[in-house]
Amino acid sequence: MKNLITALLCAVLTLSLLASCGGGGNAGSSKANNSANPSSGSTVDAELPELTGGFETPILLTSAGQSADSDIIKTLCTKANITVDLENQATADHLDGVKTLLISVGGSSKGLGAAGIDADQEIARVQDLIQAAQDADIKIIAMHVGGAPRRGDLSDKFLPDPFNAADAAVVVSGGDTDCVIRSLLAANRVPTAYVDSQADCIGCLTTLFS
Repeated sequence: MKNLITALLCAVLTLSLLASCGGGGNAGSSKANNSANPSSGSTVDAELPELTGGFETPILLTSAGQSADSDIIKTLCTKANITVDLENQATADHLDGVKTLLISVGGSSKGLGAAGIDADQEIARVQDLIQAAQDADIKIIAMHVGGAPRRGDLSDKFLPDPFNAADAAVVVSGGDTDCVIRSLLAANRVPTAYVDSQADCIGCLTTLFS
């Protein structure tokens, strides 16, 4: 009886460990999944490829969700000696001559209100912009730097399109404790860096544009 109880406890512990979130970074081009929910434990636990260089300027920085995180990312780029053009409501017309589309992912009801649009209109804009970038062979980098405050019902609506389309991604770990972003990246094998703080993104940007 004692051995049976011990075996059951070990089984429960093993299942608990398998359900936990894995770490790592991702390289792929499958961009069809529009679900923001983790697809499977094996996907979440998959190792993600590391970031590599090769991304080029000029860079267009835009927002997916109209949060102030795009301003933070522009500052991080400046500190990395990388010049970007910020256009939070960018459309296909802004892609002329652009080599890299950098997307700041995170929703803000205040930002959407100031822009005079709702979440559905913003999602449609981002989808059209991503499609235009892909048609023009423009590489896409998705960044989530807002941490836990940039997650929730509103922000999560903006996760799938940028991260499914990304050729590379940078994520502040505190914004993905539930592995929703990671599941999108792992499904598409996107080269990814998870970092502890916004300041750590500077080194990632340097790597990407080396």
